[in-house]
Amino acid sequence: MAKKKIIIIGGGAAGMMAAERFCNDFEIAIYEKGKTIGRKFLVAGNGGFNLTNKVEKEDLTQYYRSHNFLKKAILDNDSSKMRIWLSNLGIPTFIGTSGRIFPEKGIKPVQVLKSIRDRLIEKGVIIFTHHKFIGFDEKCNCIVEHNNSEITLSADYFIFSLGGASWSKTGSDGTWTTTFEKIGVKTIPFQASNCGLNIEWSDHFKIHHAGKHLKNIKISIDRFEIKGEATITDYGLEGNAIYPLIWKVRESFSKGDTPKISIDFKPLNPREQLLDKIKNKAQRTKTFALSLNLNSTQIALIKSFSDKKYFLEPSVFITNVKQLQIPIHSLRPMEEAISTVGGIDINEVNANFSLKKNPSIFVIGEMLDWDAPTGGFLLQGCFSMAHAIEIK
Repeated sequence: MAKKKIIIIGGGAAGMMAAERFCNDFEIAIYEKGKTIGRKFLVAGNGGFNLTNKVEKEDLTQYYRSHNFLKKAILDNDSSKMRIWLSNLGIPTFIGTSGRIFPEKGIKPVQVLKSIRDRLIEKGVIIFTHHKFIGFDEKCNCIVEHNNSEITLSADYFIFSLGGASWSKTGSDGTWTTTFEKIGVKTIPFQASNCGLNIEWSDHFKIHHAGKHLKNIKISIDRFEIKGEATITDYGLEGNAIYPLIWKVRESFSKGDTPKISIDFKPLNPREQLLDKIKNKAQRTKTFALSLNLNSTQIALIKSFSDKKYFLEPSVFITNVKQLQIPIHSLRPMEEAISTVGGIDINEVNANFSLKKNPSIFVIGEMLDWDAPTGGFLLQGCFSMAHAIEIK
């Protein structure tokens, strides 16, 4: 009996994992519009190739916005399962100090991608590159463009993994949304996630402090807080203490507010302890900085967003050390974002990731409206969704 055929549109992380999921039982073909599969996979590796995170099971689900929709997929295929899968590919991993999971030292992203690609080819997966998805025919068969010619593809099932709308150079430009809307699938406009914040620094502050790091800080917004680091840039702030807050910043902007983040430069020290260190000292910037072990960048930042009249009043100074309020002008553009939210409304999708309006079409990865912070959670989400597809 001939195997049923699955065509996967998009050769990113989710698409590759879906191919591996079904290649033993189905005839599989991947159609990718670029010159190779896994381009965003490789670009992501340039910044530190975290493949997943040590967090497992129920704790892992809490890192995902729309986690109720994704919960079963993540629980069934969590980070421990991904590490086993990688190990079976010949990619041993280790846990970094931040909980991120990386390939063992010396294993480069291109080697990980090659291992995945070789496994797929070995199992009979056919990979077509330079085939761009452009739409559906009247029977919802997929139409791709290759060498300026249109080709209609037929299969028993289609799995779409077209990505979100960040890093368009890797193929993820989000232009596919209009095509899905034409077949009655509701989409939500894309927005930046895991991106930098635009802050209106003074020219003097930018000249002297852009490129400096704020270490061991706690940043919060609306009672949501993250400990970590941030980097001062010409335009604002980036870093692992910034990205998990972006959804809260977006939420504030959507209400018409001007969001503010609060920085605690001494998260391990209670306010009263810090106040005791300076309340009897001469009210000079250098004295306060030495007493509290604050560097020149921290002091400059505190000065930038403090009332000059009361800057050196001890209780006010400590308030700014523990709760410096910084207004956010805007988010960085989607093109720069590590990931995006938006895409296909999850209410359009069944629990097995098929479309309610067409159950032979499945959608996974950043095409769907979900969100997660960096640190391995994004790739883990794609892995979990790919393995949660149910086709009989």
